[in-house]
Amino acid sequence: MNIKYEEIPKVELHLHLDGSVPLYLLSNYLNYDASSDAIAQDKCQNLADYLTKFDLPIAYLKHKDNLREASYQLSKDLEQDGVIYAEVRYAPNLLISDELDLDETVKTILEGFSLGNVKVNLILCMMRHHSYEENLKVIELAEKYLNKGVCAIDLAGDEEHFPTKNFEELFKIAQEKNIPYTIHSGEVNIKDSLESAILFGTKRLGHGIQAINYEEILQDIKDKKILLEVCPTSNIQTNVIDTYENHPIKKLKDNNILMAINTDNRTVSNITLSDEYKKLNKYFNFTIDDFCQFNLNAINGSFLSLNEKEELTNIIINYQKKVSG
Repeated sequence: MNIKYEEIPKVELHLHLDGSVPLYLLSNYLNYDASSDAIAQDKCQNLADYLTKFDLPIAYLKHKDNLREASYQLSKDLEQDGVIYAEVRYAPNLLISDELDLDETVKTILEGFSLGNVKVNLILCMMRHHSYEENLKVIELAEKYLNKGVCAIDLAGDEEHFPTKNFEELFKIAQEKNIPYTIHSGEVNIKDSLESAILFGTKRLGHGIQAINYEEILQDIKDKKILLEVCPTSNIQTNVIDTYENHPIKKLKDNNILMAINTDNRTVSNITLSDEYKKLNKYFNFTIDDFCQFNLNAINGSFLSLNEKEELTNIIINYQKKVSG
């Protein structure tokens, strides 16, 4: 069967705004081709090497007009890729500038996305290397805009040198304020990080793929119906997995682990969801039914209302009936 990947209705839950600024915007900003500054190599030395590609887009996004335009253009890219809903994450503290305070970052990004045709909610990232006070401000910002364009918080950054367990108090505060959250955990192979994230009650794990190495953690994830936000190409680039063929996604699927497929960073990883699906078909023979199931998992694990989930679910099911009928 000749799969038309762009036509598959898709949901993306793990998407960084700063890693997904359309390349031509960055090139126009610099007045030269920004490819080498903004796109990571197919195989980086490590995650830190990959993260050097964020310096340029972060500098670009600190200007209000740029932030609005990048959000709008990303919305257009998502629409072209067949995305029907996205949760886009960013770290507010990284974008503060003379033109933007914390509130303005949220308002400006939402304004940009409102100009497009794809429904988008924001996830606000606390950063592992930031202070308790800085991260507390992110929680307070999320509380202020919860259900007004912001749907959750996240913890991102250097998982290896800033242990997940150190952020327990902040997640307790988020729980008290009824702010949903996902946690970057299990991108690198650190057992404690996964255990802490699960202990904190997260319903989603950013990446989470290293759980494949720990039978008891895998069982815990399955029992608690925790969703893994899997980003295969990114995992190869950051060198946490050596080759695409060796990515654990097939083993995780065979273990009945709930997963959603994501790009992580559309520009830095030079990838679309359609491209990611093509790779998964090539290396693991994943089918239309598999992709539909991944998207149903994403909808169920999203931070949307039940009514919104039902609406998106119907779109996926109707598409699946059409192509299989």
